[in-house]
Amino acid sequence: MTTHSPSFKTPELDFAFEARVDIAPSEHVGHAGGPVLGFTPITGGTVRGPRLNGEVVDGGGDWAVDRPGVAVDLDARYLIRADDGALIDVVNRGFWVASPEVDAAAESGERVDPARYYFRTQPVFRTDAPEHTWLTHTVFVGMAYDDADLRQIRIEFFEVR
Repeated sequence: MTTHSPSFKTPELDFAFEARVDIAPSEHVGHAGGPVLGFTPITGGTVRGPRLNGEVVDGGGDWAVDRPGVAVDLDARYLIRADDGALIDVVNRGFWVASPEVDAAAESGERVDPARYYFRTQPVFRTDAPEHTWLTHTVFVGMAYDDADLRQIRIEFFEVR
């Protein structure tokens, strides 16, 4: 039997910044016999951290495909305007996985302990601003939290090293 010896060290995560994304109430789009599609407008927010500061630009959104009993597939698209004025495009895909009880509590606006759900994202950033091109060739993991009572999603972005 052959044992596998990793060629690389285990990846490490470094906190880069946090986005507090303001959201409006979700809209039901519907389905055509398949999973239900919903849309949540993104209305603004803030970005703060050691690697990036700025604001979330009003006008983005999160398209969510509900696969009952499995997960909610998320596809958020929005812009960040950095404090230096640079515009950064964000495509942030991920998953929300929770029990029906946790889903119901979150839907009703109740604050739910993040240990009771899985809410992770895989962001990709695009910009040609020289100060921020590091975002375009770095892998990130997003740890997301639902602050429903604040109408906000909080995402901590970690750089994979």
